[in-house]
Amino acid sequence: MDIVQPKDLEQDFRLAKRRQAELCRQKRIFNARNRIIGGDTKAWDIQVHDQKIKEATEKARDEIFAAEMRQNDKIACILEERERRERRDLCKAINDFQQNFQKPETCREFDLSDPLALKKDLPARQSDNDARNTVSGMQKFMGEDLNFRERKKFQQEQNREWSLQQQSEWKNAREEQKRAEDLYVKTRLQFDKTAMHLQNLESATRKAVCAAVKEFNKSQALESAERKIQEKKQEEEDNLAEISNLLRGDLLSENPQQAASSFGLHRVVPDRWKGMTREQLEQIRLVQKQQVQEKLRLQEEERQRDLDWDQQRVQQARSVLLLEREQQRQQRDLRRALDCSNFNLAKEQLLHVHDCENISHQRPHSSGGLGYDTASWQRIQRERGDGLRAKKPEVKCLETRGLHTSWEKIHEGSLYKSSH
Repeated sequence: MDIVQPKDLEQDFRLAKRRQAELCRQKRIFNARNRIIGGDTKAWDIQVHDQKIKEATEKARDEIFAAEMRQNDKIACILEERERRERRDLCKAINDFQQNFQKPETCREFDLSDPLALKKDLPARQSDNDARNTVSGMQKFMGEDLNFRERKKFQQEQNREWSLQQQSEWKNAREEQKRAEDLYVKTRLQFDKTAMHLQNLESATRKAVCAAVKEFNKSQALESAERKIQEKKQEEEDNLAEISNLLRGDLLSENPQQAASSFGLHRVVPDRWKGMTREQLEQIRLVQKQQVQEKLRLQEEERQRDLDWDQQRVQQARSVLLLEREQQRQQRDLRRALDCSNFNLAKEQLLHVHDCENISHQRPHSSGGLGYDTASWQRIQRERGDGLRAKKPEVKCLETRGLHTSWEKIHEGSLYKSSH
C-alpha cells in the first residue's frame, strides 16, 4: 500500500486546478453565443451583486452617520442651552451684587462728585458736640471729649450691625451657591440620561440596519439564484429559436426579397444583397442605350447649330465687305466731285480777283465819270461773294449726305449680325 506524500497532494491539486482551468477555457471557446457577443454574464452578475451590496452598505453607513449627527446636534443644543442659562444667571448675579454692594453712595469719592452736596451740607458749627469740629477749625480742643460714651456706643452698635449684615450676606451667598450646585447636578444627570437614551437608540438603529442588510442580502441571493435559472432557461429557448430561424430564414435560403429596405424600393440592405436581377440589368442597359442616343442627338444638333452660325458669320462678313467697297466707291466719287468743284471755284476766284484788280485800276474819282459809284460797287462784290458761298456748302452737304448713307448701311449690317 502506497503512502500519500505532501508532494503527491500538491501535484494532484495542481492537476485539478489545471483541469478546471481547461474546462472553463473550453466552455468559453465552444460557447458560440458568448464567443460572438463577447459578454461574460457571470462576471456581470457578480458585479451587479457587489454593486448592490456596496450600495446597501453605504446606505447603512449613511444612516448611522445621520443618527450620529442627530445625536451630536441634540447634545450641542443641550450644551448651548445650558451655557446660555449659566451666562444669564451669572449676569443676573453680577447685576444683583452691583445693585446691593456697589452703590454710588458707598464709593469713597462720592462726596466729591455728589450733585446734592450743597443741599446736604451743614453749617460749619451746630454745637459743641458736632462731629465735624476738627482741630484746624479751632472749634474743639484736645481734652474736651465730652461725647466719648455716646460715640463709643454708637461705634459698637455700628460694628454689630456691620457684622450681622456680613453674616447674612455670607449665608445668602452659601445658599445661592448650593442652589447652583444642585441645579448643575440635576442638569448633568439629565444630560447623562439623554445621552444614554440616544446611545440606546443608536444601538437599536444599528441592529435594525444590520438585520435589514442581512435580510436584503438573503433576498438578493434568492433572487440571483432564481434569475440564473430563468436566464438559463431563456438562453436555451433563445438558442433553439435562433437555430430554427437560421434554418428557415432568408439568409441560408438566399431569398432576394430579404435585401429590400424599409426606406424605399430604390434602396437595399448591403449585408443581405445578393446582386441585381436580370430584369434590373436589362433595364440599366436600355437606359444606357437611350442616354447614348440622346447624347448623339444633342451632338448633332450642336454641330448643325455651329454650321448655321458659321454661315451667318460668313454672310455677315461678305455683306460688311460689300458695304465697305460701296462706301469706298462713294468716297472716291465724292472726292472726285469735290475736287472738280474746288477746281471750278479756284478758277472763278482767280477770275474774280483779276476782275477786281481791273476794276480797281479803272475806278474814277468821286467828282464823277464813267466808273461805278460806291453803292453799285458794294452790291457787285456782295453778289459775287454770295454766289461763291452758295456753291461751296452744296458740295459739303453732298459729301456729308453720302457719308451718312454709308454709315447707316454699316450700322444695319452690324444690327443684323448681332440679332442672328
